[in-house]
Amino acid sequence: MAATKRKRRGDQAGPAKKPKRNEKDAGKTAKSPVVVQEEEEDRDRIPGPVCKGKWKNKERILIFSSRGINFRTRHLMQDLRMLMPHSKADTKMDRKDKLFVINEVCEMKNCNKCIYFEAKKKQDLYMWLSNSPHGPSAKFLVQNIHTLAELKMTGNCLKGSRPLLSFDPAFDELPHYALLKELLIQIFSTPRYHPKSQPFVDHVFTFTILDNRIWFRNFQIIEEDAALVEIGPRFVLNLIKIFQGSFGGPTLYENPHYQSPNMHRRVIRSITAAKYKEKQQVKDVQKLRKKLPKTVLPHDPTEDVFVVPAEEKPIEIQWVKPEPKVDLKARKKRIYKRQRKMKQKMSSGNAK
Repeated sequence: MAATKRKRRGDQAGPAKKPKRNEKDAGKTAKSPVVVQEEEEDRDRIPGPVCKGKWKNKERILIFSSRGINFRTRHLMQDLRMLMPHSKADTKMDRKDKLFVINEVCEMKNCNKCIYFEAKKKQDLYMWLSNSPHGPSAKFLVQNIHTLAELKMTGNCLKGSRPLLSFDPAFDELPHYALLKELLIQIFSTPRYHPKSQPFVDHVFTFTILDNRIWFRNFQIIEEDAALVEIGPRFVLNLIKIFQGSFGGPTLYENPHYQSPNMHRRVIRSITAAKYKEKQQVKDVQKLRKKLPKTVLPHDPTEDVFVVPAEEKPIEIQWVKPEPKVDLKARKKRIYKRQRKMKQKMSSGNAK
């Protein structure tokens, strides 16, 4: 038998392919009423900003502390992490390590901002705000700390929502406050379209300057009348220095009104010691006055001018012995003994 040739695929009569439509022809074709209705509904809907937008601001904040912090500082650190969805955590840093190591930790954690709590003497708390790794950085003394659990405020906000930042007008008056304002904006503002953030603005971070200190408050915005209700936490930042680099470098500004906690405690002790010394000095003066001889004034003859002599009573001599006084208590005891003896006799006679 002669070998038959196989037919190629091109020779087979297959189904005819549909011709490609041009974009101009596609627009001219009539759409079904269901598709038109769906498109109208999509137009009326408000697009979700988180899913539609693009996350461009890649700010990440590292929030951690040194060893030796107390429970209040730990709760404050957890509250800040909860309020800032773009933050990251890390283990506590050893006290012996130098602060320049934090820049390496930020680089490993892929963070470009840092909030570092430094504890000293188990009673003083310092906060570092730094732009890692090039700077600037600022060091603050943290005072009057009140956490979310401690305040028990009535305000509440959605976890991960973006806050509004409200600054005192005094931040624009002086250059060092303007620098701090920009640093606080970059740290505390949640980036738009962040994956962990929510597309709502329902609370406000307020930064107020009073008594050469920065007061931090967190308020809820009520939708009905746009009133503010405090949520917490709250704390006060007392500026110490602003450095050009991250955790060091040349000093850009030093606060002349700052008083260290050691000096403050020393002043309080000196005031109490001064009060004690004053009391002791008063006692010593009183003792010296008592030891001094009393000065005897000479007799003044004019003092007896208006003195009237008292009438002299006649002297009476008692010749008769006075009657003895009757002791009523002894008399009552004797009567009571007689009555007891009589009762005993009566009871013994009846028994016989």
